[in-house]
Amino acid sequence: MKLKGKIVWITGASSGIGEALSVAFAEQGANIILSGRREDALKAVAEKLPNESLILLFETTEYDILPSMVDRARHWKGKVDILINNAGISQRSLAIETHPDVHHKIINVDLLAPIWLTQLLLPHMAEAGGGHIVGISSVAGRIGAPLRTAYSAAKHGLIGYMDALRAEVETLHGINVTNILPGSIRTDVSRNALTKEGEKRGKSDDVIDNGMEPAECARQILEAVENNVPELIVADGPELMMAQLRQSDPEKLFEMTAQFGAETARRYEAGDDN
Repeated sequence: MKLKGKIVWITGASSGIGEALSVAFAEQGANIILSGRREDALKAVAEKLPNESLILLFETTEYDILPSMVDRARHWKGKVDILINNAGISQRSLAIETHPDVHHKIINVDLLAPIWLTQLLLPHMAEAGGGHIVGISSVAGRIGAPLRTAYSAAKHGLIGYMDALRAEVETLHGINVTNILPGSIRTDVSRNALTKEGEKRGKSDDVIDNGMEPAECARQILEAVENNVPELIVADGPELMMAQLRQSDPEKLFEMTAQFGAETARRYEAGDDN
């Protein structure tokens, strides 16, 4: 097994895609570093794993303590082979009425935090002779998704950072970089999304509730990491088609999103943001 004995650090590991990734990588023989804000949830995930794990409890935007977290992570087994930047938060609000603090928080959590954690770990990966950095972006990081302006901005930015990073470190330092663009995955992402005033939305979307199972998403991500795939869209149906159109026929995509966005905005203003 390619992953046997590897040290895999997963942020946002307490639920959803992060939890599924922890289980999937552990089942392939990896030792997992679990990070998140909820200690009880992280312990529950750790109990599911067949191999040794380490819990690092912190908020990814607590920049002053991140250097100490990186030191603890790399000294646990001597190095970190794979970092999966998975922690994030979404949004459900129209740009025209969204408070600036919402944009600030989402960009901080979804873009600046994974950049900073990656920056802190990079020198140690280079010194160790290589590694793998994974950024969990989104289909919304490829297309402009209505009700998600801040989220799309952050996820587009993460792809840009990871692409530029790959260009710098893949050949010189043996550090591989993979972008993951999930579509609708059956998680609590919609319930935890921020409203126009920055409050938790507290309800899910039909498209999310009918989405891909986190275990299947994790399986595809694991396979992409094993095979050093630079970018993987984990979606099907219209989401996959629209993400692919961004490169093959952007004008057609913009026409589709203009229509879809107008319909979504009208439903939202009428009180139906599902």
